[in-house]
Amino acid sequence: MNSRKKRATWTIVVVAILVTTLAVVLLHSRRPVVLKGAVLQLDKDPNRQLPLADVQITATNSLGSANATSDASGFFSLTLPKGLRRRQPVVLHFRRKDYQPLDWDDFISDRLYIAQMVPIHQHTSAESKSESAVSNIRIRYSVKATTEANIGSAVRTFEAVNTGNSLCDKRPPCSPDGKWKAAIGSISLDAGEGNEFHDARVACIAGPCPFTKIERREFSQDHRHLNVAVRDWSDTTTFLVEAEVVHPMTSDLVRETYPVMFGRTLNFNLPPAAGGASIEAEVDGEPIIFPLGPDLFLRWADCHSEVDKDQSKTYRCELKPGYKFREK
Repeated sequence: MNSRKKRATWTIVVVAILVTTLAVVLLHSRRPVVLKGAVLQLDKDPNRQLPLADVQITATNSLGSANATSDASGFFSLTLPKGLRRRQPVVLHFRRKDYQPLDWDDFISDRLYIAQMVPIHQHTSAESKSESAVSNIRIRYSVKATTEANIGSAVRTFEAVNTGNSLCDKRPPCSPDGKWKAAIGSISLDAGEGNEFHDARVACIAGPCPFTKIERREFSQDHRHLNVAVRDWSDTTTFLVEAEVVHPMTSDLVRETYPVMFGRTLNFNLPPAAGGASIEAEVDGEPIIFPLGPDLFLRWADCHSEVDKDQSKTYRCELKPGYKFREK
């Protein structure tokens, strides 16, 4: 009888394991396959294999198709429709203006797909001479800077009125050990409209100071108000409160940086707090300021941007036909 029970138990365990495994396999097989990769400009020099944005990528198979677009870094993530599985054949189509179409026969897998596209227009020396020259490029942007004007100091005294050696008898407030009757003294200060308190100091200056404790010393959220409270479990004590009063002022600081040019693209990065970005350049010797609005429009280049993990922004601008960077 015991042997039969053991065989039955093992049978149940094995069936449970098989059912669990099958469920995991089915769940995994139902997950869509995601192809990830990047699109670059074809060049023997790795420094000139520039990322290509706005490339239309299509994956086709007899069972279906899917589409994606590369971002400013050239990255694409293409989620295949249900039914397309690993190790099945797939054709990847890459399309972008001014680049030769690229059709890539491959198999679905977890590897990274790095595609390189060939520009349609190849520059000749004669064309280069007729192009408008873009030179002396620099990037201007502004950041908020806060300065403080010292208005003065706030100096006030206040008392914690109490009679020492009175038993608390569990009637708060009491001394920290609960034995003696205590009193709470407090004061609130206002720095005034638009001002802030900084560096608050509180000190007992008269009376039995060893038998006191600072309970609270805190600013309001805007630092305009300062609240102080103390506990006294002996005779009356006097406290001094001091704090600096400042008036914060915000202004815009203009900063400059310079881009790095690779081939026909320029690259630069701006900090998270940067605002009002613009590109200053000379086009055929004429100095012009080009504000970088939300559309990133330049008459002489196509620009793209992406936000990095630290919230800084990376910009890439590729020259349009008819323009060239003037060599120094």
